[in-house]
Amino acid sequence: MGLVGVQDHGNGDSIPLGSKNKYTRMDYSDVYDDEDDASHHHHQLEKRRNDTKKYVFACAVFASLNNVLLGYDVGVMSGAIIFIQEDLKITEVQEEFLVGILSIISLVGSLAGGRTSDAIGRKWTMGLAAIVFQAGAAVMTLAPSFKVLLIGRVLAGVGIGLGVMIAPVYIAEISPTVARGSLTSFPEIFINLGILLGYVSNYAFSGFPAHINWRIMLAVGILPSIFIAFALCIIPESPRWLVLQNRVEEARTVLMKTNDNDAEVEERLAEILLAAGTNNPEKQEEKPVWRELLSPSPALRRMLITGLGIQCFQQITGIDATVYYSPEIFKAAGVKGNSKLLASTVAVGVTKTAFILVAIFLIDKLGRKPLLYVSTIGMTTCLFSIGFTLSVIGQGSVGVAMAILSVCGSVAFFSIGIGPVCWVITSEIFPLRLRAQASALGAVSNRVCSGLVAMSFLSVSNVIGVGGTFFIFAIISALSIAFVYRYVPETKGKSLEQIEMLFQNDYEWQGGREVQLRDVEHLVHKELNTEQS
Repeated sequence: MGLVGVQDHGNGDSIPLGSKNKYTRMDYSDVYDDEDDASHHHHQLEKRRNDTKKYVFACAVFASLNNVLLGYDVGVMSGAIIFIQEDLKITEVQEEFLVGILSIISLVGSLAGGRTSDAIGRKWTMGLAAIVFQAGAAVMTLAPSFKVLLIGRVLAGVGIGLGVMIAPVYIAEISPTVARGSLTSFPEIFINLGILLGYVSNYAFSGFPAHINWRIMLAVGILPSIFIAFALCIIPESPRWLVLQNRVEEARTVLMKTNDNDAEVEERLAEILLAAGTNNPEKQEEKPVWRELLSPSPALRRMLITGLGIQCFQQITGIDATVYYSPEIFKAAGVKGNSKLLASTVAVGVTKTAFILVAIFLIDKLGRKPLLYVSTIGMTTCLFSIGFTLSVIGQGSVGVAMAILSVCGSVAFFSIGIGPVCWVITSEIFPLRLRAQASALGAVSNRVCSGLVAMSFLSVSNVIGVGGTFFIFAIISALSIAFVYRYVPETKGKSLEQIEMLFQNDYEWQGGREVQLRDVEHLVHKELNTEQS
């Protein structure tokens, strides 16, 4: 029999009972419960993280669907124009005008898009873009004459202008900082996908009679609009636009869906509120956006130089001419027959689409600026190679091989860097209240340069030859390297509100190592102040 206050375990060991006993008996089920709770909590966090990634990914994909329309038009028109010329008996000047007018008119859509997206929101501006383009595509498909075809082309251009400027802005505003570069590159992926689909459509329908095949090619461009209508039922409005409308709780809800960390949600919301100036009466009394853009502060002037400059260089290096007139380039190199010409363009489309995926994986790892260097240097080399091939090597099997390799190389380097990074930079650098309309100006610069190049390519080539024209593109591409070095800062890993601060100081604006060093110094001072307090 055990002593009072002692429990006998039957093995000779006795443990005293009492409140002060340090050997208090442990219930092992409590340990297992704690472990289960921790495991369950970890599982819930992982689930939320995965759900957030999928949701943001889906939003970026759906927002980029309008860009398929631009890409498809660029790709399909390169082949359709051959049959339009044959069916409607248009002149070479009319051909140039028909190809280039879309880019020129799209600037109207882009200019309107800035105001429209501030008025009705980023989301519904995308819907409006799809409707306008769909109307234009329908008119082009049924056009009995060159004049009616031109009217449809104008409508399509307005729709494309609206869609092209708003997609990168929307994606940048909903994306978490760590993945913003990759996600904002999605519109460029879909442009390339559209170009590839256009080339495939050319090849697939080229066997039909000339008065039917080009109409089918253009009609296929209506299909993406169906998916856009579905997308608008799923994607949310931009949280930054919601804040500008004083719909703060709705903005918080969207941020909760697009960020997996509650603390980061509140931090981002606080930054957006500060940037929007909703709690700052002085900031709300600032002059109108258009007036601020016309008479910019030094910081805004730096932003405009960077944003508009990178947009111009993306186009004046000749990418649209290379894509639109790739059949003409291959014909000059010695490729004969419409089927062979169109099959060669498919190779260009596949290359352009495949290499954009490289940029998606690297843009948030290596940064924007390294990719721009690789891209502009590679393009300069390939554009010079095209000029040399057509001017010196001439027609023949070697010329054909060099031409196809150089054109594919040029579009590959474009897709790795300046193609997607151009839109990423433009959507990142401007302050919140100016972002939509300033980005619209960037898109206008892009479309104007695209139109000028597309509308003048054949005329210039007739004077100095196709090879000579590409020598000019190579020189311009070399200048773009210097522009990137001097005017484009590195924005990787910074929130949109932090990027705005880069342009407040001319020293920091010149980017690169100086910016990183100042960031480190700022963090060190912040830590020291925290410890002292």
